[in-house]
Parts: sequence; C-alpha cells; structure tokens
Amino acid sequence: MGRLYSNPSYIDSINTTGTHTKIHTKADVSHFHLLYFAAYIVPVLYSEARPVDGRVFTRRGLTPKMTSGQAQTDNSKSQTQDGKPDGLYLSVVIPAYNESTRLPESLKKVIEYLESKDYTYEVIVVDDGSDDDTAPLAEQFAADTELRNPDSKLHIIRNPHRGKGYAVRTGMLAAQGRYILYSDADFSAPIEEVDKLLRYLEGKYDIAIGSREGKGAARYDEPFYRHLMGRVFNTFVKLVALPQFSDTQCGFKAFRKKASDTLFRSLNLYGDNSPDVQGAMVTGFDVEVLYLALKWGYKVKEVPVRWFYSKGANVNPIKDSYRMLKDIAKVKMNDLRGVYKKGPAKS
Repeated sequence: MGRLYSNPSYIDSINTTGTHTKIHTKADVSHFHLLYFAAYIVPVLYSEARPVDGRVFTRRGLTPKMTSGQAQTDNSKSQTQDGKPDGLYLSVVIPAYNESTRLPESLKKVIEYLESKDYTYEVIVVDDGSDDDTAPLAEQFAADTELRNPDSKLHIIRNPHRGKGYAVRTGMLAAQGRYILYSDADFSAPIEEVDKLLRYLEGKYDIAIGSREGKGAARYDEPFYRHLMGRVFNTFVKLVALPQFSDTQCGFKAFRKKASDTLFRSLNLYGDNSPDVQGAMVTGFDVEVLYLALKWGYKVKEVPVRWFYSKGANVNPIKDSYRMLKDIAKVKMNDLRGVYKKGPAKS
C-alpha cells in the first residue's frame, strides 16, 4: 500500500469575504495579481476547511447535516416490472488525450464493473485529437467488447484537439443516461466509487462531485508537489469563486441529465467557440460548471472518495496551474460583467 494522505473532518478557517475580491483587469489576471494571491494563500494552504460528509451546497449555503447519513431515495423514478430502472440508467464519459497506455486497462475495469450491475449503461470515450493510438485502440476495444457482449454500449467520439474541457463537454452533451458520470481516463478514483455518487443523484441532489478532501476521503501515492499544487489552486478557488467546496478539481463528477445538458450547453470558456490547441491542455472548466450550478440553483453534494495517484498524467504543474488560475478569474469577471445573468441556455 502506498503513502496515504488521510483527510480529517475540517472546519472553516478561511475568510469567505474573499469571494467579493474585485479583479481590476478586463479579462485575464495579471502576473501581479497572481503573485499577490499566491503570497496570501500559501500561509493558509493547510488551513482546515468545511466538512463535506453529509452536506449539500446551494447558492444559499450549507444545509444541516443529514441525520440518516445518506441521500434520500427518489421514489418517483420510473422502473420496469422487475424493479430495474427503466431506460438508459448511467452514462460514463471519458475524455482522453494520448492515453494509449492507460486507457485500455481503464476500459476493461469499467466494462467489467458495469456488466456486473443490474442497470443499463453506456460508455463514451471522447478522443481529444490524440497524437498516439488512443482512438484506434478504443475503437478496437469497443468492437471486441460488442462481439463478446452485443448488449454492451461503448461509443468513441473523435474530437479536434481543443483541450479537456471541450472534450468533456462533447461527451456530456452526447450522453443519454439518466445519470452521467465523467471521469479522467486513468480512473484515479476507481469506478466503484460511482455508487457513492449515484445514491445522492437518486435522492434530492442534481450533482454529486467526488472529493479528495474531508472525512472518508483518501489519497494514495500522491507526490508532495502535486498535493501542494492542488491545495494552492483550491485555496484560490475558495477566495475568488467557490468558498463552499473543499475540492473542485477531482476528475470524478456525476450529474442528472437535465442538469448536465443545461450546464454544459451554457459553458462560456470552453464552448462551441473553443479553438484548436497544441499539446496537453488541463483547464479550470470544472469551476465554471460548479459556479453556474450554484448560481442557477442546482443542489450539489460533495462526496469523499478514494483517489490513487497515477503516473503519466498529462499535467504540466506550471503551465496548467497558470491557465487554471486565469480560468477562475475569467469566470468571476464573466459574472461581474453579467455574462451569466442571461440564465441557462435553451436545450
């Protein structure tokens, strides 16, 4: 067993008035502002934050902790006569860029797990214009899987290379399941963790996001620099945009279909106008999704999960951190300029 970062239950010690910080640039944050925020947040990197177990986030803040310890059951969902969910139950969206090494093993684990369940599913791999054999390997895996099990649904979408945010958006809007999960291709949060998220979507929550922080969460084998980078980024997120969340960047999030369609169709940073890019591109699109979700009244549940560090991740600590910080600033500036006041985009 590798090194474990355990996460005790947290209490808030960050001044949430930071959400009202005014950014005086028209679009991007200047180097001066980035240095200023970095100088401010480093001393509080390991400050404790809100507990995430048993809480639901809305625009109005935290609701009281649920006494049952788990989500309520939605008795209104349609079922067949044998008690199984009616229609396509779960879609799993996997964005992939140059993942020829890790994706086949991930797909094997995902398909094996989903075939063991008593609900219907589909898996959608969105190739983000990979330079390697990611797309051909995924297509061959899909063909082999269909020969073995004609009921299996594994779809491959080839995108131009426009980055992870655009790839996730493509898959989420193509998905047809009642509930839609997107996960990084390495499945650092194992597919089995989806059960923790689904129980809340079946209740009163519109969105359930995996969290590597809070009681019940665990990080395995994560290098210190990655952990530090994540805490710096998340503290910046809390100060500027989303003080409610302990972890916005875990690549393991699930949505009800209606919420997914509305939010991803409405993205401003990585929408239809996204340009082609060069090289791996990790972005802060998660922040815009969650920001819009709270602004428009969706209920979001942060769920502690197990997370295993995977070598070979397409992350550039300096370049990607800077890009994501700019994305946060853009989201806040968009809101201040009234970009999001128009409401959800029509389906």
